[in-house]
Amino acid sequence: MLLKDKVAVVTGAAQGIGRAIAEAYAREGARVAVVDVWAEAAEEVAAGIRDAGREALAVPCDVSSRPEVNQAAERVKEVYGTVDVLVNNAGIIRPAMLHKMTDEEWDRVIAVHLSGSFYWLQAVVRDMIEQESGRIIFTSSSTAQNGSIGQINYAAAKSGMLGMVRSAARELGRYNILVNAVAPAAATGMTLKVRTDPRFADAVKRLPLRRHAEPEEIAPTFVYLASEASSYVTGQVISVDGGGMMVR
Repeated sequence: MLLKDKVAVVTGAAQGIGRAIAEAYAREGARVAVVDVWAEAAEEVAAGIRDAGREALAVPCDVSSRPEVNQAAERVKEVYGTVDVLVNNAGIIRPAMLHKMTDEEWDRVIAVHLSGSFYWLQAVVRDMIEQESGRIIFTSSSTAQNGSIGQINYAAAKSGMLGMVRSAARELGRYNILVNAVAPAAATGMTLKVRTDPRFADAVKRLPLRRHAEPEEIAPTFVYLASEASSYVTGQVISVDGGGMMVR
């Protein structure tokens, strides 16, 4: 088992890529905190992991609220003692053309992706510094590097996360804390609205693999980055996009 006895926090873990990551970590022996704003859905995922004979804890949390993040982090440490792996995966989309985008659509996306990731980073990093080890992984997107029509809020948030990854990697490397990002292209519930756009189908046709991934195809990269196999990898963005970066 690649993650035996590690404690992993996965935000946005009630569905999609986050759920696939949480389940993959559990299969590799990690004790998993399933963090999500949807409490019942988080408990369903955690219960499924426990039914499979692994350890999991459902932790309700709106990542855009610092008090909720701090409370959730304390809950995880109360139960499991520490945090070895943090996956900042929670995300939303509020697509709109930039000249029509409301303040709420802008602010909410920035709050969840960017502020939420920062709050969780601060909530666990002191413990990682003290134990001189840790893995921090962000779920990014090719949109951060290439932009996307109707998603200026999402692109800005994801770009900001990449800056956070690289700055944190520089600061924390001396403590054996590795910070990386994965930029996936996967069909999930969050992207359903975007996937109904004809332009999405055209983009998929241009991919070398002619399809987007399922969440379960993305999770192994997160396992790799959480494991000792990635012990000399930090400050990186790994694209898992079916070759999409080659055809932009």
